[in-house]
Amino acid sequence: MAVLNSPSLIRLFRARVIVLILTCSFVLCVVWNLENKTPEISTELMTDQTLEYFLSQGKIQVKDAADIEWAHAANSKNKITEALQSSAHMIEADILLRSNDPKEPIMAHPPETDSDVTLRDWLKEVKASDKGVKLDFKSLAAVAPSMVLLDEVRAELRGPVWINADILPGPGGKATPLDPKVFLEATVTPGSHGDVLSLGWTTGWTADTHNPGYSWEMVREMEAVCRTLRHPVTFPVRAALLAQSFSQLHWLLQQSDRYSLTIWTGHTDVFVVKDLLPYRSEIDKTRIYYDLLDSQRTQLRGLTGY
Repeated sequence: MAVLNSPSLIRLFRARVIVLILTCSFVLCVVWNLENKTPEISTELMTDQTLEYFLSQGKIQVKDAADIEWAHAANSKNKITEALQSSAHMIEADILLRSNDPKEPIMAHPPETDSDVTLRDWLKEVKASDKGVKLDFKSLAAVAPSMVLLDEVRAELRGPVWINADILPGPGGKATPLDPKVFLEATVTPGSHGDVLSLGWTTGWTADTHNPGYSWEMVREMEAVCRTLRHPVTFPVRAALLAQSFSQLHWLLQQSDRYSLTIWTGHTDVFVVKDLLPYRSEIDKTRIYYDLLDSQRTQLRGLTGY
């Protein structure tokens, strides 16, 4: 057998070193990619765990969405303190992007453009409680930075998280809805697994005139938007428009077990509480929330005995 001369040994050694370096580089690259791979969004169908959570906490005694109480417009330091000390199960607040520097998500409802509390500080207050939160987005620009802040504290939030926006034009609506595609791209993230998406229509109501309800075109368009979502979805619907919309909304609920309704009312709206009875009697009680004024809630309880 021929003995390799010194230059041959050197070339062989160099070749083996190069192969070793390339192999190690490949392994390190694979490991880095595995560790830094963006988490995938779950494809598993999710269900609304709001009632299960409050049952487990002893805050409600039966699985009835009508028992969930709400604190509204907790958009200031004083309001969030009041809400945390109240009997409310869910705290609702509105989010805008501050118009001046520093441009960051703040708790405010138009026409307000500033607030004494940012979303970051608001979440610090809420995460210490056992209440759920409903974040109502009034600005598309506020959504993405708000979801980043929300993801930072998710592990510390104990209660349900609802993400709300009006994404389609509805009956009498004059405000511009948030773009549904952009909104959902920002809110449906790996971290949002289990969030309830509260997706509504812009609406309006005028006294002493006929106010149309939710049309078939409106509910079908909403169903088309939500059909491929994996999250639980609740549709906020205006109480004063429900009497003329039962068939359409009942159909909407039948399209998926993930869907529910949240009935809400404006402070100046006029409606007959008994118009809610078909919804109360013909729809599963776990699938219809009542975000009403205290006097309206009391009247509904008197009519239905819940």
